[in-house]
Amino acid sequence: MRIGTALGAVAAACATVAISIGAIAEEGMWTFDNFPAARVKETYGFAPDQKWLDRVRLGSVRLENGCSGSVVSKEGLVLTNHHCVDSCVTALSSPGKDYVADGFITGARTEERICPGSEASILTSIVDVTSRVKAVTADLAPAAASTARAAEIAKIERESCGDNQRLRCQVVNLYRGGQYKLHVYERYDDVRLAFAPEQQAGFFGGDPDNFNFPRYALDMALLRLYRDGKPVRFVDPLRIDPVGPKAGDLVFVSGHPGSTERLLTISQLEFQRDQFLPWRIEYMAQLRGALLNEGTKGEEEARQVNDALLGIENSLKVFKGQRAALVEPSFFSSKVAEEKRLRDALAGDAGLRAKFGDPFADIEGLLAVQKRAFLPYQMLEVRFGAGSVLLADARSLFRAATEISKPEADRLPEYAPARLAAVERRVMAEAPVLPFLEKLEIAYWLEKTREYLGPDHPAIKAVFGSRTSGQIAAEIVASSQITDPEFRKRLWNDPSLALASDDPAIALVRSMDEAARAAREAYEQGVTGPTAIAAEKLAALRFEVLGEGIYPDATFTLRLSYGVVQGWNDPVQGEVPPFTYASGLWTRATGAYPFNLAASWVGKESAIPAGTQFNFVSTNDIIGGNSGSPVLNRSGRIIGLAFDGNIHSTGGSFGYDPVLNRTVSLSSEMIVAALRGVYGANALADELVK
Repeated sequence: MRIGTALGAVAAACATVAISIGAIAEEGMWTFDNFPAARVKETYGFAPDQKWLDRVRLGSVRLENGCSGSVVSKEGLVLTNHHCVDSCVTALSSPGKDYVADGFITGARTEERICPGSEASILTSIVDVTSRVKAVTADLAPAAASTARAAEIAKIERESCGDNQRLRCQVVNLYRGGQYKLHVYERYDDVRLAFAPEQQAGFFGGDPDNFNFPRYALDMALLRLYRDGKPVRFVDPLRIDPVGPKAGDLVFVSGHPGSTERLLTISQLEFQRDQFLPWRIEYMAQLRGALLNEGTKGEEEARQVNDALLGIENSLKVFKGQRAALVEPSFFSSKVAEEKRLRDALAGDAGLRAKFGDPFADIEGLLAVQKRAFLPYQMLEVRFGAGSVLLADARSLFRAATEISKPEADRLPEYAPARLAAVERRVMAEAPVLPFLEKLEIAYWLEKTREYLGPDHPAIKAVFGSRTSGQIAAEIVASSQITDPEFRKRLWNDPSLALASDDPAIALVRSMDEAARAAREAYEQGVTGPTAIAAEKLAALRFEVLGEGIYPDATFTLRLSYGVVQGWNDPVQGEVPPFTYASGLWTRATGAYPFNLAASWVGKESAIPAGTQFNFVSTNDIIGGNSGSPVLNRSGRIIGLAFDGNIHSTGGSFGYDPVLNRTVSLSSEMIVAALRGVYGANALADELVK
């Protein structure tokens, strides 16, 4: 847990390496069209060829809830993490049937059930559209450039996908404006749950073990992709190797890392360290306390808040680890050294200065605006509703009614014609509305928004009036018709109904939307737009100085990392071996939560050989979003399932530490052994390995 101490122990050793961006052997979340095959070949004597890369790309799945997965059978079976299907399992549960606690185990495909609102995508092509996007912003002021860029991106996406609902087109910003790539995905909106163990099996050890090792978590689940009511057929899926890896094996992780910020300038990192992260940690810690308190009121309350609580606790560890990295002097010094290399190159070359100006100074000059604008933007726009399904759907309906009447160039980007269908799918999805959780989230968000913006803010006065946050939340949960799919459909199809509706959720949106839009516009014009222009110049400078053999920040797009199965020498724990085994579970199980066995595992010690690999660690460079990623061997066979990082990896948003950062994965050997020996799911096990 002492990430600051651990980073300090090795940061000095890493500093000289860190200044050579991309030079560390296993560092990098590489795009499939810029994988450093020659470097891997030189180091390990093997590198994936194009056929290997194409096969893995077409077998890698993006779950649109923020996770990854892989197609593991010709019948559309998808392997992912248990924690990636938590919301689905919660949605399928009821007061009389708790699949979270009991697991979801099917005996036949007819028992597989649709995960409400779930979508999956597979990347089919990558096209460079950099020159086209940059051409429309040349010589424009920041606000005009942002508008022109968004319009051109929407145009490219529309041209590429049109009205084809089976495709998803996304123009991705890489290297913070250095490149723009069109990613075309095959999308699937009929995603069904086939298997999920009990949460106590998938999350054995609970929060104390989270981001730690050794681990004994069966963090796996199986989904199936359907189309037209039938399982989707795949010609060449990825396959499980039931043997698992060996220490020292070269392994690859293919998945969709969510977001890293390794290319931020020092001034931007200082804002994260001193402003954003302290605020974010405080906000989430207090929300965690509210969820914990609600969960003590009864069994049903605990069930409803469980998924949200797990997510908050996980995120809190991540954000605390990120800030710990940034306050560690040696680590921060290594980031200063990285930037100094670029600054020195700029200062020493008049041609570079004439071409790019001083983007570092440009970004630094925006910080005063950012400090003023980020809280209204966060509370009124980004964190609106604190996760409330009712308020999220209400705002989508209200804004769609407002936006679709505008010319395309004047719309918010998310309501452009090419993206409107995705908004409609989300609004129409049968997402569960959990009353206890909804009341808590709405009331909490209202209280915190009033606290941060002040009671005299016009939006706060408009929404509160003479009522309390609890009264507002209770009215919305008790009276809103947003839960009725027919009501949502009527409002979507008739914008005038949405604009005039007296539904309490929509009424709240209406009372705050003008202020939310103003906060968004202020932030985008004062921070996002000017930063994007400076970042494009900085990206071009980086290419000139370092070349193009570098990797971009993560953007929840498909990436491939490489590493080896290897433990680490921990400054606190000492030597940490790379594997845990089945025998260790029975030793670790105390009977008291969170180290109690899941019900299916009680009395099953003899069902799984003691030497069966359970979890293992490797040097792969991953981040949140990689959850559910397949861990592959040289043959492209799945030998593990990534589900976590160790505690040192929580600072990985800002840099990679080759000495301490580790990926934590579930061994393929345990996946097959548990399906057969514990759950009797032989048909699924056979499908995985045949």
